[in-house]
Amino acid sequence: MIPNVTRGVLVEYGLNVPPLILEFEFNPQTLSRTRSISITTGNAPGTRGGYDFAFPWETHRVAQGVEVEPEQFSLDILVDATDRMADVNHPAHAVANEFGIEPDLDTLRSMVEPKSQGPGGVQTLASLGQGSGRAFERDQYPSVLLLVWGTHILPVFLSSVQVDETAHLPNLRPYRANVNLSFQVIEGNNPFYQVEQVRQAVGAGLNTARSAATVLSRVFGGG
Repeated sequence: MIPNVTRGVLVEYGLNVPPLILEFEFNPQTLSRTRSISITTGNAPGTRGGYDFAFPWETHRVAQGVEVEPEQFSLDILVDATDRMADVNHPAHAVANEFGIEPDLDTLRSMVEPKSQGPGGVQTLASLGQGSGRAFERDQYPSVLLLVWGTHILPVFLSSVQVDETAHLPNLRPYRANVNLSFQVIEGNNPFYQVEQVRQAVGAGLNTARSAATVLSRVFGGG
């Protein structure tokens, strides 16, 4: 049996006009996640890759000059209007038959474009006349997005979008495309990342308990 495809959601977080939201099928074969650290040891004598240490309580000194970079990840999604086009009862049936997935792709492009903040905190696309000719100049900002899938709600910046259109309507508007999205997680003091940290700590605790139980059973059970 083929499992049901989970829906993912990418939504712009802020007072935006218009509010941007994209729902997509999320059942990727691969999802690449990368976390790296940068290490600067300076001129510490005898140091190769970290400061000298002998005991566990010295590890805070070992980590001098080490910075943890924000997590980055990428995923591939399928944006497809075939179901909407075939289902006459779908609320977006007429739009899909006329425009295909062009509104979906326009939403992604708008999520990448810089925003300008107006009165009352309302944000609009800088290209609509409030911004300068250069992206992210002065009072222009990238969109803060929430990526929702499964139990995860991650605050992210959308760092790149690659679209490969694979099928088109007679009017040449696309109705199917493979899209690669790259993100950087916003790991600051915000409620979404704090919840993710708690979820991660719980998961690590479950793994520690499982690993400890396995080791103990091997030691005392002789397995």
